[in-house]
Amino acid sequence: MNTELEKTTVTEETPAAEEQNGKKKKKKKEKEFRRIKSLSPMSIVVPYIMVDRIGSQNYISDSVEISSLEKYLKEKQLGGMTNISLMHIMIAAYVRLVSQRPALNRFIRGQRVWTRKNVEVSLTIKKEMTLESPDTVVKIVVPPDATLEEVYEALNKQIVDYRDNPGGNFDSTAKVLTYLPGFILKFTIALLRFLDYFGLIPKFLTDLSPFHCSYFITSMGSLGIPPIYHHLYDFGTCPVFFAFGAKRRAYEPDSEGNIKKKNYIDFKFVLDERICDGYYYASSLRMLKNILKNPQQLDERPTVVPDID
Repeated sequence: MNTELEKTTVTEETPAAEEQNGKKKKKKKEKEFRRIKSLSPMSIVVPYIMVDRIGSQNYISDSVEISSLEKYLKEKQLGGMTNISLMHIMIAAYVRLVSQRPALNRFIRGQRVWTRKNVEVSLTIKKEMTLESPDTVVKIVVPPDATLEEVYEALNKQIVDYRDNPGGNFDSTAKVLTYLPGFILKFTIALLRFLDYFGLIPKFLTDLSPFHCSYFITSMGSLGIPPIYHHLYDFGTCPVFFAFGAKRRAYEPDSEGNIKKKNYIDFKFVLDERICDGYYYASSLRMLKNILKNPQQLDERPTVVPDID
């Protein structure tokens, strides 16, 4: 009798156990990032020659005419997105770009090339636009098929949370480090660099770290100045720094020779040349400008192009 009950119990639990095992296997497959293995020989060797991110920086600047972008922004504000700004659209545009140009979401770690599953965006914010107001860095994580509305909600949540409760997790963690004596702090940072090389920093720290991201974005427009070339960081995984400036006016002749006023935004990129080649970057820049000139596409969910194996 006991034997039969035991057999029955095992039989009933087996499907559940198989389902649980299946979930575990699926979870293992859905890693946050994976190594790119089918690269060209040149792409494999270059990270060993150009060993740090600072020494691998390339610089590019461009501008985009924003008449359609301004119209789109007003439509969104009237449609209920009262806090929407150019920052929201620039982030959403880059996320859309990554969905079609996945190599932009790669990074170098341990002299190997890796690619991310999601798009991680870091940016600096202030509680108030004053000289005395402290700043901090927030990070949002969205899937590459995110729409503008999803980016808007994710970013607003981070900003509201910080301004309501300044001194978030990143600030709190950084503050703890400031209590360490100088030589211990130096050793701690050296240890973190060593662990970072092998991808061994605990996930809760990389989740907080603004240096572990798909790209860093900053708006010089909020300061009323042109964009700058902002350096990359050798710590972390950030391969792209994107800065855009204040709106500027230009007077240009149209096809009939009449002078027309146009509005532009200038932007600058600092790029890690080891994650993809110049042709890929050039194609990506053209696509980004197309997205900004036709921002309505940000309302639709794209079909994501996967990165190579």
